[in-house]
Formats: sequence, C-alpha cells, structure tokens
Amino acid sequence: MSGDAPAQATLSVCITCRRAGRDLDEAPCGQRMLAALGAAPPPGVTVRAVECLSACDHSCSVALQAPGKWTYVYSNLDPDLHAPDILRGAGLYALTRDGIVPWRDRPQVFRKQSRARVPPLEPT
Repeated sequence: MSGDAPAQATLSVCITCRRAGRDLDEAPCGQRMLAALGAAPPPGVTVRAVECLSACDHSCSVALQAPGKWTYVYSNLDPDLHAPDILRGAGLYALTRDGIVPWRDRPQVFRKQSRARVPPLEPT
C-alpha cells in the first residue's frame, strides 16, 4: 500500500464460540482468542468482539475485513496455536489494496482454515 493513508483492517472475533467438549472448564475459545489477538494487534488493525459469526460448528472463528477489500472468515482456530499467525496475516492484509495477500505470503492458518471469502461491495 502506498500514499499517506494508513493501512486499515478490522479483525472481528466471535466471542460466543465454544469448541464442542473442549471449553467446559475454561473460558470459551472465542473469549480467549479475543484476549490473545487484542493484546498486540499490528499497526492498522483493529480487533473487536462480535456476538456471532454463524460458524458455530467450526469454532473458533474470526473475520477480516476493510472497506473496498475482500472479506475473509477463518474457522477451526485455536487461540493458543494460531493467534500469532492470525495477527501476522491481518497485518499483511491491512497493507493490501484489495485484501488479497499473495498465497506464498499468507500464514499457513490462512491457507488451511479459510471458511469464506466475500467480495467487496462496489462503491456507490
């Protein structure tokens, strides 16, 4: 990305996500993911909590979006394993013009855990 405009991206974390049979004695994975991602987001990335991403059978889930860019939903995530790579990928995404990070530059979690890719809305 070039110019004076700062890179921007929003990383939405489903805080209601629970992993079946695994979150019984601890905080839901979505809440743990929010804590892990919100501790030190890369420049230009805002982390926010959302109530549901409708990926309940594939929790934990996050969505990465920005105006004029492709939106991605990633699922089957583990806050203890994937948070650093999610933050790295979000930082790369923020720097793109269109939201498409080159395949070879994407963290493995973004290659393997992608649930959906949604095109940007056309400007009105």
